[in-house]
Amino acid sequence: MWDNPKLLNSISNALFGCALLLVLWGGMKLVVESPLFLLRTIRVEGELKHVTRADVVDALQGKLAGTFFSMDIEAVRALFETIPWVRRAEVRRLWPDRLEVRMEEHMPLARWGQPEDGRLVNSFGEVFNIGQSDDVHDLPGNGKPELPQFSGPIGTSVDVMRNYVLFRDMLAPIQLHPRAVVLSPRYSWQLRLSNGMTMQLGRNSEKERIADRLARFVLVYPKTLAPLSRRLDYVDLRYANGLALRVPGMSDTGKPVMAPARLPERRKRTA
Repeated sequence: MWDNPKLLNSISNALFGCALLLVLWGGMKLVVESPLFLLRTIRVEGELKHVTRADVVDALQGKLAGTFFSMDIEAVRALFETIPWVRRAEVRRLWPDRLEVRMEEHMPLARWGQPEDGRLVNSFGEVFNIGQSDDVHDLPGNGKPELPQFSGPIGTSVDVMRNYVLFRDMLAPIQLHPRAVVLSPRYSWQLRLSNGMTMQLGRNSEKERIADRLARFVLVYPKTLAPLSRRLDYVDLRYANGLALRVPGMSDTGKPVMAPARLPERRKRTA
């Protein structure tokens, strides 16, 4: 081997290349970890009503590591998304020593589950938890329109949100709106309306959907139920051609009375 100049030159070139790579790697490591490139500023942007500077400090305190080049951007994004009111965060580097963070807050649509749990549903039907934060007192309900109450089995918040929007739009012509939407473990739907009445819609079936039952109610309500002088406590729409009512105080025994009421049948067209 020692008398083979061509082989010796190849080995020498390879060693030189390795040495050069090590020097370059060491130099890059020094640059990347240099105190000259420490992050000094984090700029937060977005329409923020609930997230405060203190929330950001608490989320990041003692958890940021690295320089402008070595900072794990995905890890920083995940830290920001641990803040209760933050739905999504986008993070990017700004030369030479800044991070820019754009945050999107949850837009609360309703409360979820038990009120004391501090869980809310946003406009996408996603459940998020704000715990016992003081922000709860800033939500609608304290001199403002109250947030409706949703509840249902795990994983059904999107379905509850979508049906709430459907129910709200269908009830609007008769000046009623849902204050609570409940989906039972058996997937039966129940509403509490703005006039205090509880409405039982039941389950969707192949023969009839809950939207059809609610449509019938909206059709007959103005001329049949709205003019009643007594307040209605409960209405059950799980009947093919009628509904059941419960009016407080109608029974001498103190128990509510269930009174079936037939809906007007549609007339058939004659030639």
